[in-house]
Amino acid sequence: MTAATTPPHGPLTGVRVVELAGIGPGPFAAMLLADLGADVVRVDRPGGQALGVDPAHDITNRGKRSVIVDLKDPDGPARVLDLAERADILVEGYRPGVAERLGVGPGDCHARNPALVYGRMTGWGQQGPLAQRAGHDIAYIAVTGALGLIGDPDRPPAAPANLLGDYAGGSLYLVVGVLAALQHARATGTGQVVDAAIVDGTAHLSAMIHGMLAAGAWQDRRAANLLDGGCPFYGTYETADGRHVAVGALEQQFYDEFMTLLGLTELAPARRDPARWGELREAVAARLKSRTRDEWTAVFEDSDACVAPVLSLREAPHHPHLAARSTFTDHGGLTQPAPAPRFSATPTAVRGGPALPGADTAEVARDWAVPRLTDPRTGTDPQPRTPEGKASP
Repeated sequence: MTAATTPPHGPLTGVRVVELAGIGPGPFAAMLLADLGADVVRVDRPGGQALGVDPAHDITNRGKRSVIVDLKDPDGPARVLDLAERADILVEGYRPGVAERLGVGPGDCHARNPALVYGRMTGWGQQGPLAQRAGHDIAYIAVTGALGLIGDPDRPPAAPANLLGDYAGGSLYLVVGVLAALQHARATGTGQVVDAAIVDGTAHLSAMIHGMLAAGAWQDRRAANLLDGGCPFYGTYETADGRHVAVGALEQQFYDEFMTLLGLTELAPARRDPARWGELREAVAARLKSRTRDEWTAVFEDSDACVAPVLSLREAPHHPHLAARSTFTDHGGLTQPAPAPRFSATPTAVRGGPALPGADTAEVARDWAVPRLTDPRTGTDPQPRTPEGKASP
């Protein structure tokens, strides 16, 4: 793990993004755009966000700048439209129709900036029977079939934090969408709306599995398949110290090495007979339970057996490979994942700490030529605010 230094700009240098503050996948998508070099201005609301953490620790707001605008104030929408007029991309995560009612919907923005890419991040999408319903990651991935893939067969499906829906099926698809639309806008001068729904993105992630299902190579039930923990040489096992290792010895040569280092070569032929997988799993589990996680890590360290320790969030930054690649970085006293992916000509880095609500109002007003942001006649309060909505000292 390395300490962040003054970074170069990334490949999105010069791209301007307006983020209408929300929670979850929208902020993460805007963080990724900021990581890639975009100038992201987050429009925070007075009083902060529900479910928010201390703004000084909200890594999803790193590298951004923040202004506070009350969209329910008579002049609030005009200030956002001033920003949208100068932006390349706008990202919002309201329920369908809310942005329109607030006066900052696609029609309002495109009237000021026809080339704007307007990114909409929702769980259910802009249309459909559930479009107006509340929801969270776990509900969205449940109806796509993805949640039902995860966990033991005799227990309820395991909740994969909010990584699968919010961030993989949501944020990453929104970023792909707005960047593709930006390419189109720069070629034609015409912006468009990008409807990124978590249900759509998560379903799309399962494309390979649907192909295997159609080919008869995947059973439509949990822990009964090659990649879902159904086979004894692809899954997780407990070690003597109550920790775990992950085993992914799928190919024959990797499996052979795994069984050799485990000392179970006599059971190796059980790989080809699913009727013996229960016997094989019990033997592997018993052997791995005989030593600690770190002892097994040392055994498999220089092999192609495809075994890795299951690390905690605090342990991960210190893994030798991740440390050598600087996969994690320290910035402003916060240990955090470094930007990804990596670029040879336009490298990225963490360019700033989490944006404090309203702290950058004067700077953004100057840099984006939006004097209305700090015009006292608008009632704008440019002071940074706490999560409770109080002006910071």
